[in-house]
Amino acid sequence: MREKKLITSALVCVVLLSATFLTAAKGIREDLMSQSTIEQVLQRGVLRVGMSTFVPWAMNDKQGNLIGFEIDVARRLAQDMGVKVEFVPTKWSGILPALLTGKFDIIIGGMGITPERSVKVNFSMPYDYTGMSIVASRKLAKGYKTLADFNRPSVTIAARTGTTAAAAAKRHMPKAKLRLFDDESQAVQELLNSRVHALVASAPLPAFQAIEYPDKLFLPLKEDFTREPIGFAVGKGDVDTLNFLNSWIMVVESEGWLKERKHYWFETKGWKDLIE
Repeated sequence: MREKKLITSALVCVVLLSATFLTAAKGIREDLMSQSTIEQVLQRGVLRVGMSTFVPWAMNDKQGNLIGFEIDVARRLAQDMGVKVEFVPTKWSGILPALLTGKFDIIIGGMGITPERSVKVNFSMPYDYTGMSIVASRKLAKGYKTLADFNRPSVTIAARTGTTAAAAAKRHMPKAKLRLFDDESQAVQELLNSRVHALVASAPLPAFQAIEYPDKLFLPLKEDFTREPIGFAVGKGDVDTLNFLNSWIMVVESEGWLKERKHYWFETKGWKDLIE
């Protein structure tokens, strides 16, 4: 009889502990859901997007409105979430700290996925791929045709601060001097003024500059010298947001929408009249 009572008491304890555990787990799950970026965006009704201007990723048209591949991507993402989009222009060199301090919800700005960045933030699966290219000065880099030609102490390379372009220049041309600029337009101007031998940047900006200034600039390499995955960057520990972003990427990619937008902004110049 006593044994039966002990067994019954043990079973009651197990049931009570299980109920307590399930209640606690449910509370934790609800807390995590309420803290996710997706839930906060839905409650706010606005997706805050951190970005910086890179042609043709994001740029201002004649009326001062933002246009470009990443702008289209951000607007489509917000539309599919049923919220408005708010763009938060940020210097590229400080865009990761700005995300981590909550100035915006997500970075949509042609950001390359790298191990160093992944230590600080979480990336979605790639929704695009880009590569680094070089545009060079006809005056200073005449006859240069390989990366080795630029990998000399006498050569000065320009790149944008905090970008994978700067990292690629250091990695592939370590002997050259590297000058960093907060804005690529400044670097292009230095190149046009023959103060640097070349500019390293994400394609297709180098090709566009060579087309625009054929008398001063040229493309020494036939192809990009790197290939980099591009992803959305969000804060750490937010599984719900990453799951949504990855699902969204798979859907719009299967529709062909990403390919169509990439073709328009990177392989045509039908938008050029909008900014000039």
